[in-house]
Amino acid sequence: MRRQFTQEFKVQAVEKALSQCDDVRLEDIADDLGVGYSTLQRWIALAKKHQLEIHQTGSQMTAEKRPQDWSLEERLNAVIECGSLDETAINEYCRNIGLYPHHIQQWKKDLVTPPSNKTVKSDSKQLKQEIKQLQKELNRKDKALAETAALLVLKKKADALWGFNEDD
Repeated sequence: MRRQFTQEFKVQAVEKALSQCDDVRLEDIADDLGVGYSTLQRWIALAKKHQLEIHQTGSQMTAEKRPQDWSLEERLNAVIECGSLDETAINEYCRNIGLYPHHIQQWKKDLVTPPSNKTVKSDSKQLKQEIKQLQKELNRKDKALAETAALLVLKKKADALWGFNEDD
C-alpha cells in the first residue's frame, strides 16, 4: 500500500534533511521520518529544482544556506554572537538565520577542540607516502634523462666513427 504525504510534510522533511550536520546519515533521517531513503532523495532533488514548494500556506523552501555551506569565518561569527546569549535568545537567533542550535554547539566544539592526533598522523602519513612516490618518479625521470643523454652521445660517436657528418 502506498502512503500519500502532504506537500507540507515533504517540504519539512527536506528542510530537516538539508539542515542536519554532515555526521548524520540521510538514511537515518529517512528512518526517523518513516519515509523511504529513495523517496527522501527524490524530494531533495525536486526541492533543488524548486519544484517542491507550497504556495497556498505560504511555507516555502528557504533559499538560505545549509549549515555545511557556511564558511569558517561565518561559523566563528555565529558562535561569537551566540556566546553571550541565553538558550531562548540562541533559539531565536538560529531561527532568524536558518540554523538549529545544535549547529552552533557543534561549530563551537569544532573550533575549540584541536584536531585529533589520529587525524594529524594520518595526514602526515599521507604526505610521506606522496613524497616517497614523487621521489620515485623523479628518480625514474632522472634515469630516463641520463639514458637519453648517453644515447645521444653514443650516436654522435658512432656517426663520427662511420664518417657521417652532421652538416651533410
